[in-house]
Amino acid sequence: MRKFLKQAHIWFSIPLGVVISITCFTGAMLIFEREITEVVQRDYYYVAHAEGEPLPVDELLKRVEPTLEEGRKITGVTISDDPERSYKVNINTPKHAAIFVDQYAGVVLGEPGRLQFFKDMFSLHRWLMDERPEDKDAVFWGKVIVGTSTLLMVIIILTGIVLWFPKSLKALKKRSKIALRKGWHRFWYDLHVVGGIYATLLLLAMALTGLTWSFEWYGKGFYSLFGVETQKGGHSHTGGKGGRGSNYLHWQDALNAVVNECGEYKEITLSNGSVSVKRDEWGNQRASDSYAFDSATGEITEVVKYADSSHDRKVRGWVYSIHVGNWGGILSRVLWFLAAMLGATLPLTGYYLWIKRKFFKMRLQ
Repeated sequence: MRKFLKQAHIWFSIPLGVVISITCFTGAMLIFEREITEVVQRDYYYVAHAEGEPLPVDELLKRVEPTLEEGRKITGVTISDDPERSYKVNINTPKHAAIFVDQYAGVVLGEPGRLQFFKDMFSLHRWLMDERPEDKDAVFWGKVIVGTSTLLMVIIILTGIVLWFPKSLKALKKRSKIALRKGWHRFWYDLHVVGGIYATLLLLAMALTGLTWSFEWYGKGFYSLFGVETQKGGHSHTGGKGGRGSNYLHWQDALNAVVNECGEYKEITLSNGSVSVKRDEWGNQRASDSYAFDSATGEITEVVKYADSSHDRKVRGWVYSIHVGNWGGILSRVLWFLAAMLGATLPLTGYYLWIKRKFFKMRLQ
């Protein structure tokens, strides 16, 4: 059995190891995208002077409206608890578009785009930079190859655990540390065998959650394990109707009422008739309390705390948070980054060891 698992480990790795390396490396690059983007484009995300009281939300949004092209509409505004961060005005198109505004000076700061580096990293991570076919029935090969590689990665990791498992306590000590003074060949061997086992749980978490975006059949099966039903196509929340000429007059009243009600928060998003409140806590980073308000008065009419929200919403938020590693703040993100970078090296060190063993008869036990 061990011999069979060893062969499976090798022959599953050889054809798609490079894809696995690319997927892990690009995933690691995306972990700190927000921080890097905000350093490079700081003038959009932070105001020059955070002095006095912010202007009312309705006034700020009315200053943004004339700058919008035909067909683009305001769907909401996101406000941080950090007084130095600018207000983010969410736009309906393209997806995730936003215009930033200095809430003190009433100045539109502009609309930053996603940095090209991260566009490429995301496209490589999800689709190997393949383009989605216009025909919905056509095969999206980039997505299929990444998904298949990730699925095989799970098998490779599991077989690797079995192959690593030592036969004695003496062997356990040997297989629990990376030798740094026994030559390069031994170092690459230990990095592959020992490093791989240290990253196993995190790589499995990334792979098993990531597959929910690769295959519909997998997503249905995965979510069904947690009692979540999936619907083909799904539904997305647009954050309210908004648009030109909308009555934002009582959005400020709703904001004031929610702030008084919820106390501390990380981020508040206002849209037409609803407010979402995120807190700075560990766990599901998509967790939020939801408020409904009367657009004619700004009066809060309904409150749904995250603890009382739907099971579906909680599970999906947790799956995303685990996949990107942001559930535990900076600590978990650093661990996810290191694990993903190590995961990117495993196929490469595996190729090295296989070539040395196959063609140069070099072997380490």
